[in-house]
Amino acid sequence: MVLPILCQGAFTVLRQIEPVLVLEQLGSTFFDTALQMVVRDRCVNATYPDTHLSSDDSQQKAMSDFFMTYNLIIRLVPILPALLLARLSDRRGWRRAPIAVPLSGYLLSRLVLLLVVLLRLPLSWMFGAAVLYGLSGGFCAYWPGVMTLASLRSTAADRSKTMMRVELLYGMAGLVGSLVSGHLFLLYSSSLGNGTILLIVSSVLHLLSLIHSIVLLQVKQVSSKEPEENGTLDPLASSDVPAEAPAQINLVNVVMLGAAAALYTCAVAGALGILGVFVLKEPLSWTATQVGYGNAYGCMIFFTSFLGVMVFRRCFSDVTLILIGMLSFASGIYFMSFVTATYMFYLARSLNLFAIIPLPTIRSLLSQQVPASSCGTTLTSLQLALKFAGLVYIPTFTKLYQATLDWYPGLVFVFASFLTVLAMVPISVVGWRSAPRRQYERIL
Repeated sequence: MVLPILCQGAFTVLRQIEPVLVLEQLGSTFFDTALQMVVRDRCVNATYPDTHLSSDDSQQKAMSDFFMTYNLIIRLVPILPALLLARLSDRRGWRRAPIAVPLSGYLLSRLVLLLVVLLRLPLSWMFGAAVLYGLSGGFCAYWPGVMTLASLRSTAADRSKTMMRVELLYGMAGLVGSLVSGHLFLLYSSSLGNGTILLIVSSVLHLLSLIHSIVLLQVKQVSSKEPEENGTLDPLASSDVPAEAPAQINLVNVVMLGAAAALYTCAVAGALGILGVFVLKEPLSWTATQVGYGNAYGCMIFFTSFLGVMVFRRCFSDVTLILIGMLSFASGIYFMSFVTATYMFYLARSLNLFAIIPLPTIRSLLSQQVPASSCGTTLTSLQLALKFAGLVYIPTFTKLYQATLDWYPGLVFVFASFLTVLAMVPISVVGWRSAPRRQYERIL
């Protein structure tokens, strides 16, 4: 009796989105470490005679230029495919399409980098890989698809917790992958170079996640209404959003939440995009193993953010949780501008304990401002808005970093801290609009 029950339970777990998420994130962390180190090795002899830069600054400029172009491609090309996949998901009920199709693009882009390493192809081939990745919808379609499935299987009261649980699993998979990736990158044989085994494993993981999403993934919708929790201390805790999805779109809240998400994404993605290059220059000069450890430490923020949601959600509203997360990132990234040693890097990152909380909580609030039939399209539209923001923040952060390499390379992190504080304004507006209006009666 026990064995059939265990088998049935295991099969039920396998049909959820979590196994796909873990396999994809493990493969992606392997790929990210491999790409970062391959780009560093290919840019080591970069020169800019007209600028009179040192060899280290020339390498930094070449790397930042590559990642600027690469990141712009993977953010702009997926816009139309992601929107089409979202409409297909909402209108036709093909909820697996925004997950399975992007995973095929993930797999192709990983295989291209593997060919670049094996055949010594030019690094510019990765721009073609970015186009293939984008035409499949990329992360712009994949992540809203994951969040849509998570939203459908949860009630409105538990949606923030469910989405944060997905973020936790995503971060824990990234933690494991990052710890291993640096060591796998250094493995090679007489006929294989550094990174080959790492990329082979990454491709296999993406292939398994693609097969799983097509064959085993189950779409399940829960529409039960649960009573609100008692004992909330924050007066906003039970009044941020309605208990169930509204019949009409709350346009003002949607715009405010979108603006806050865009500003916060500009700050986080812009700063972390430069951080990957920053740690490879003097005085840090990290190796592949140190890069993996640094990425793993960053993934720990998913765990601390999840704990923060579990602890604070009983006392504070979703709006307050978002503000706590933004303040956490603003303080940590500001301290990062003064980092000159590895231990200082870890101290700065430790201040980002709750930095993951804002975006999934914003998505949770956003999904409850629109009808259920528009949830997938709305979340994808938010992701598209964040991709359009990349047109601004990617070149802005890159050029600011290049312009301040000689005298203050950490200035980009101060700028990111300022943008985060600015993002707190529209969230505060949403909190003010959602606050209960007390009505007083005159006592005769």
